[in-house]
Amino acid sequence: MLPLVGAELTPVQLYRHLLRCCRQLPSGAMQQHYRHAIRQGYTSHSDEDDPERIQMIIQRAVADAGWVLDKVGMKALFYLI
Repeated sequence: MLPLVGAELTPVQLYRHLLRCCRQLPSGAMQQHYRHAIRQGYTSHSDEDDPERIQMIIQRAVADAGWVLDKVGMKALFYLI
């Protein structure tokens, strides 16, 4: 359920999409943990103004989310949009 690699996303689009992906995680505690981590990451990078750095952060977030979904056995959701 994550965006395809190479898709141009704005930080807000990525934030909303990652929060939606949390709904696919198996337990409520896991969902809450990753929602908190997503919000914290968004807040900590909210003052970033370098477009290259922003894209690097977005690419890393997509890769990390793919790893989490793979880890919990939901790899098929990674490629759906």
